[in-house]
Amino acid sequence: MDNIEALSPKPDEFVENKSSRHPKGLWVLFGTEMWERFNFYGMRALLTLFMVNSLLIKEADAAIIYGGFLALCYLTPLLGGFIADKYIGNRYAIIIGGSLMAIGQFLLFISASTFSANIGSAKLIMWLALFVIIFGNGFFKPNISSMVGSLYPKQEKSKLDSAFTIFYMGINIGAFLGQFICPYVGDVKDAATGVRDIFAFKWGFLAASIAMVIGTVTFFILKNKYVVTPEGRPIGGLPKNNTSADFEEGETQTAKFSGQALGITGGIFVILFFVFRYLLVGEFGFNSVEMGQLIKGIIYPFIYSAGISLAFLIMSSAENKVERQRIWVIYIVSFFIIFFWLRSNRQDLH
Repeated sequence: MDNIEALSPKPDEFVENKSSRHPKGLWVLFGTEMWERFNFYGMRALLTLFMVNSLLIKEADAAIIYGGFLALCYLTPLLGGFIADKYIGNRYAIIIGGSLMAIGQFLLFISASTFSANIGSAKLIMWLALFVIIFGNGFFKPNISSMVGSLYPKQEKSKLDSAFTIFYMGINIGAFLGQFICPYVGDVKDAATGVRDIFAFKWGFLAASIAMVIGTVTFFILKNKYVVTPEGRPIGGLPKNNTSADFEEGETQTAKFSGQALGITGGIFVILFFVFRYLLVGEFGFNSVEMGQLIKGIIYPFIYSAGISLAFLIMSSAENKVERQRIWVIYIVSFFIIFFWLRSNRQDLH
């Protein structure tokens, strides 16, 4: 009898077997992120070609614009994550970010459709499109991946490794499809002469916009049903509605910044901005009106100084040694990742 009882599965084991599969919310996030990466990487594959061939921007200037665009796309998630964490929550941030990126891609479609009639207006629309995409990416990017962990109860946190593997498969699939499909419809060459059709870029941008609409609408429709905690509470709702159950044990619910820390951060930013400006363009003032010099002398110094000064601000808000150590790890790893992306992104300039 004792042997039979020992061999009989416990009730908890039935629960464990029942929950062996991943929650459906993971697949919602998977699909949303996949379409976002389709949109982003598809557009990237066409951007410099469009600027050089259709808008007649010099290759050197196009490379600088492209670099500044990417750098801001990696910087603005700091702002988007802060706004979501403090004011609007992950859900609204994802919807806002996805909508902005879809609008930005559609603006690129308009720019690529009208440049032959008025190239000046087309350039202005392109600039507007890039800034809309930058801010959309800032809202979207930091908030979707942070929701994955909340889908699982504490006793199933061991599944997170496979969950993030699945999630990043969505990223890779979307990036691959975007870099294949958008150039296929947007970077068209004559089979006989090899001459590029400069009027075809619009279809690649339109495909990217449609992909982002699909991803955003999918998330909007399914979020309330599937993107929930194991107890059924919505994940990533308004911060004011959060309870202690929505946070990991010992996790700080809201970052607190002192006035002194904000003042010091502002001072560090201003000093570093002019230091980097001098190192990049050889002057403290703003004398040059050339596009390449303006971007190198304003956007790049802004990015570098913001990244460093924000590190000080974030460190000052850390509540304990563990948080500070994690922040250091993030910055150290990010430093080395820069060189990987530098090499990878060089391919997009050709």
